[in-house]
Amino acid sequence: MIERLVGRRPAPAQRPTRWWLDTLRRRRERMYEEKLDLSTPIVWESEAEQRAAIAFFNAAFRAEESGLKQAHELAGVVERWDPELAECLRLYGDEEGWHRELLTEFLAYLGGQVKPMGKVTGTFYRLYGRAERMDTIVLTNLMFETIGSTTYRLALRRARHPAVRSMLTILTRDESFHVPLNVHFLRELLAHERAQHGLAATLLAKGRLQGLYHLLFVSLLGSAWASRRRALEFDKIPFPVLSKAYAEQLARLFLHEHDLGLRPPSVLLAAMGFERKQLRTGDSAVSVEAAEAAADRTQVQVTAL
Repeated sequence: MIERLVGRRPAPAQRPTRWWLDTLRRRRERMYEEKLDLSTPIVWESEAEQRAAIAFFNAAFRAEESGLKQAHELAGVVERWDPELAECLRLYGDEEGWHRELLTEFLAYLGGQVKPMGKVTGTFYRLYGRAERMDTIVLTNLMFETIGSTTYRLALRRARHPAVRSMLTILTRDESFHVPLNVHFLRELLAHERAQHGLAATLLAKGRLQGLYHLLFVSLLGSAWASRRRALEFDKIPFPVLSKAYAEQLARLFLHEHDLGLRPPSVLLAAMGFERKQLRTGDSAVSVEAAEAAADRTQVQVTAL
């Protein structure tokens, strides 16, 4: 083992935009070849379970719809100073759009349709839609992606029907790539801020993002409670399990990304029984290694939390 390591270069901590762009282009080549098998009807335990499933995947639809819109709008702005990063944003938005198409088909299969958002979800997305700063938009989207992938992975553990498992697997697998991709977007936007306005402006931006990170952290834990009223009959995830998983995954986001300077709310985490040392162990969901493992969607094996 020692002989094999001699002369080996350490793995890079980050990847350039060109790597992300090439990877997104390769992912696009096979994206539309993937189809859902909806030939076998679902036998529901109750009407309540069916309604909860429709609510669950409606929430997923709205998340993908929002991601598509924001990514394409950001691409139009970024195009002026970084065409490659802009194309990354467009291709990312296209993946979200593909998910939206699959979910539209899947909701019909479940016996439902796309419905207006509830009060809590609608409030989240209205506030998100009003954001103007690019780094604010990307951080918010990153945290939405994180809780989405966490929910999908937990639901996958409990899902029984093959079509439901297939839909959840696609969403979980792709979000495992989108989370580190959004960290790259955030890093590039902060680098542009520094190049345009200097170090002082970048430090102010990071301070503002720190406050937003904490605000969204608490708000998204609250969203776990609100979602139980609509989706519990389907996903079978109790609030204590979901909220703790949200807290853990949101806290892990930036623990190894020291250059971003974003720290999770330590008092809240301590109250929930987490220790920083505990959170630092294990693999990072936003590392280069995580991105590379999720890059080729045909090779990704999804495991439940």
